[in-house]
This record gives sequence, C-alpha cells and structure tokens, in this order.
Amino acid sequence: MPSLNQGAWVPGSDEYRFGFASIPRIPITGAPADTNFARSAMLHDGTDYRFYAFRGSSRDTLYQFGWNGVSYDFGHRSIPRLQLSGMPADADASSIRMLHSGGAYHAYLRRLGDPTTLYQFVFRPGTTTYAWATAPFIPTLGVRGFPADTDWSRWNMLHDGSDYRLYAFRYGSIDDFYQGAWDGSTYRFGFNSIPQLRAVGYPADSHPGMTAMLHDGVDYRLYFQAP
Repeated sequence: MPSLNQGAWVPGSDEYRFGFASIPRIPITGAPADTNFARSAMLHDGTDYRFYAFRGSSRDTLYQFGWNGVSYDFGHRSIPRLQLSGMPADADASSIRMLHSGGAYHAYLRRLGDPTTLYQFVFRPGTTTYAWATAPFIPTLGVRGFPADTDWSRWNMLHDGSDYRLYAFRYGSIDDFYQGAWDGSTYRFGFNSIPQLRAVGYPADSHPGMTAMLHDGVDYRLYFQAP
C-alpha cells in the first residue's frame, strides 16, 4: 500500500521542501483492494486532513480516508464512499482534484480533450454526493495564460482561505511547476501567485505523476505518492 512523501512551501522562497514543517512520510491504511491510487486527491477542511481515491475503474465512485494522527485511514471520521453525480458526458475522470473553500467541499474534473476547462462538483451536506452544476457555484471554469510547456496531466488545486489556486508541472521536469489563481472569471497564470515553484529534496521514490496539494490554514503542502 502506498505512502505519502510530504513537504511544504518555505515562506519567502519558490521552494516546496520535503520534510519542511511536515511529517516526512505518511502511510495510507485500510484501503479497499480496488482502491485506484493513481487517481487521487487531498484536502484540508479546517478540521481534518482528507485523502480520496477512485474505486477501481469507476468514473463516479470515490473512497475517503481521514488522518488519524498516524496514517490516512480508510473511513476515519469520513463517509467511506462518495459519488459524483450529474457528470457531463465529456468529463475526464482520469484524474480528480479536490479542495475545501471554507464553506463547501469541491471536486474538479477536466474536460476530455481540453484540460484547461474544469467541471466543478460540490458536496451536498446530508448526502454522499458531489453534484455538478450546484448553485450558486460556477459549473464550468476556464484556465488561461499558462505556459505552452505546461503538463496538464500533472495538476493540483487548493484554497488557502483567500485564493483558489491551480498548479501544473512543467513538461519534462519532476521538480518545476507553475501556479495561477482564480481572478473572478478564470484561473489565470501568475495571478496573485509566484508563477513558478520547485519541489526540493523529495526522495527518489516519489512518483512524479501522483501528487496532491492542500492548505491547512497554516502551510501550503505538497505530497508525492511513494511505494
């Protein structure tokens, strides 16, 4: 079962450094046998750190894990199984990103063939469902201005209490990634952001294509999955 290599942003720099203000390596425990760790996401909701992964090859079923002080444990302080509902036919479920905005839990899928268009799902309290096109949230979001060498297969999102932020790695690099933020109409490269950031000191077993990010009210955190 995989674990997570954790680091955090070093204030005043362009570095996300392995082990900085962090437990360096965190296990994931109790996962069902069909957990698809290659399609996963993380968030912090103001109280709990949470990890999510799709069930097998499903396009709409997620497993939820919570931090228990030792590991990300399946079902800990969590609804174990969640559903995405109302999914557009061209939604790309090959990856998912999630965040908590302070008032709601959000999930995002890209549009198939157009990774700079995002579909936004929002959790409906009292249910097990993240629903697309949930008022008053914008159902479809655009991204613009990112460099031509942006690798949209390696992207992340978070909310830091002020800004909704979008990140994506640079093609050919396992360390360099770009940052933008929501400007009121689109996710714009460099808006209220350090445009380019670096992952520094992460172990060699960190999987470059299996990353997650979150903000926990204090630190911006970057995770790579490891065997």
